[in-house]
Amino acid sequence: MTTTAPKVFISYSHDNEPHKDWVLTLATRLLENGVNIVFDQWDLTLGSDLPLFMEAGITTAHRVLAVCTETYVAKSNSLRGGVGYEKMILTAQMMQDIVADRFVPIIRNNTLAQPMPTFLSSRVFIDFRDDLQYEAKYAELLRDLHGQQVKPRPPLGTNPFAKFPTLTAPVVSFGPERYVSPALAGSVTFDYSNNNGRYVLGAGDMAFETAWSGGSNTSIHAYTDPPSIRSIALALDANDVTEISDASKYDTSSRTRSPRVGEVVIWQNTAGYFLATKVERIQRRGHRSSVDEINFSYVIAPNKSASFAT
Repeated sequence: MTTTAPKVFISYSHDNEPHKDWVLTLATRLLENGVNIVFDQWDLTLGSDLPLFMEAGITTAHRVLAVCTETYVAKSNSLRGGVGYEKMILTAQMMQDIVADRFVPIIRNNTLAQPMPTFLSSRVFIDFRDDLQYEAKYAELLRDLHGQQVKPRPPLGTNPFAKFPTLTAPVVSFGPERYVSPALAGSVTFDYSNNNGRYVLGAGDMAFETAWSGGSNTSIHAYTDPPSIRSIALALDANDVTEISDASKYDTSSRTRSPRVGEVVIWQNTAGYFLATKVERIQRRGHRSSVDEINFSYVIAPNKSASFAT
């Protein structure tokens, strides 16, 4: 097991906003779990030297995660864009130590018969294509990055007839960082009976620690209890988030609101930003469901705007 935080560079293609958000969420969670991430969405600013960032990030990282979507594979094989430039750097690094395990392909949004670029085709990959297997694959990746084997080698015994001790696989602790979506917009599904009903949306000054508890199989309770939340309101005149042109006009006099499926909740954090969440689906344990679960879509208005209209 590593004693210092492993430094990891993430190489990926900017296929679309949902894919960029998926990579952002993975990077955020790894960072919270003790992995030092080098990531363009955090580390590049206006005027930055992109080739220098790629070269420095790849050459100084302990490991490199290559998120192999179909677009990434096409750009890498044809040496197009930033992915093509990263391929040249990665290939040079691999030639220096051909047996190194520094390069980890992650398969995502990919139905190709050969789901990896040619230069990575011999590497053992981790498959994130099935969202239902996400937690198991994330645990496998996190253990590997920290040098903790998923299936550790048993100790060598002194007697072939001696009883080997029972080995217990290490348990990865998933704390509150599991319940985080740092993107400014998206969709969240989580079991609100876990993590005290808390789910964090956004990051930095634009972070909202939303709090939920069970109501019925058609409604749920939302609260202003977390310290990051200033107020909460129901936008009963809006069927969709984009219909809200002034989030500040709604009644914020109550600590709790009880939105029904299809209704929109307006949150304001202590930094002055507004968040809109639309309840899409509710499941309650015992009502033909084995979990207490909510699914909602959300949007954080940038620049402290009170409008979500498009």
